[in-house]
Amino acid sequence: MGKIIAIANQKGGVGKTTTAINLAASLAALDKKVLVVDADPQANASSGLSINVKDLEKTIYECIINGIDPNEAILSTEVPNLSVLPSHIDLVGAEIQMVNISQNREKVLKGVLEKIRNNYDYILIDCSPSLGLITVNSLTAADSVIIPVQCEYFALEGISKLLNTIKIIKSKLNPGLEIEGFLLTMYDSRLRLANQVYEEVKKHFGGMVFTTVIQRNIKLSEAPSFGQPVILYDPESKGSYHHIQLAKELIEKNKK
Repeated sequence: MGKIIAIANQKGGVGKTTTAINLAASLAALDKKVLVVDADPQANASSGLSINVKDLEKTIYECIINGIDPNEAILSTEVPNLSVLPSHIDLVGAEIQMVNISQNREKVLKGVLEKIRNNYDYILIDCSPSLGLITVNSLTAADSVIIPVQCEYFALEGISKLLNTIKIIKSKLNPGLEIEGFLLTMYDSRLRLANQVYEEVKKHFGGMVFTTVIQRNIKLSEAPSFGQPVILYDPESKGSYHHIQLAKELIEKNKK
């Protein structure tokens, strides 16, 4: 049975989509069958994997609202073993429509993913930067959460809110939900502030922090505009190396 991991932080610009695309591609490169679920109306994970979101007739929106089979919406990517359930701007309206569902509206995405979880080793959900109903659905569907934390000022701001949301979802909707780990992103060892944030996160969360740290890397920033994960765009780059290390760490962790 595949493991479903939500990548979540309601703070924008912390590297959620970058992590989703590049961790997924790295897991696929290590012979794991992987699906990226784009649960963000901005659809950046879809376009970052070369999907032309404007032309799509079937997306995560149709799966959630119209109940279509997710297999009809899933698309393959340039990376062998890596597929994507794409998003669309229509997903903005899904939250409003889901409010009218009286029963189990927090579990709609769970129902969608249960149909396909056995087809993959890992399903990574790229959550939107909010704690709205789609993100609640993502956390309810997931087995665990990766929380990207950028090594910048205010990095820990808002994490307590996210942890509180996770605690509520665990107690009311998804008792098995675990924190897979905190992932430090956008790290620049030359900056004293980045080192202070690193130390602070390690002090707060100890063993829950991934050993792998994602450093700032120009190739990592450029890759999405070419619709490629960094392992295709520049396999020799630091960004590619760090995400392969992260994928190996995740696989090792899940052997235990």
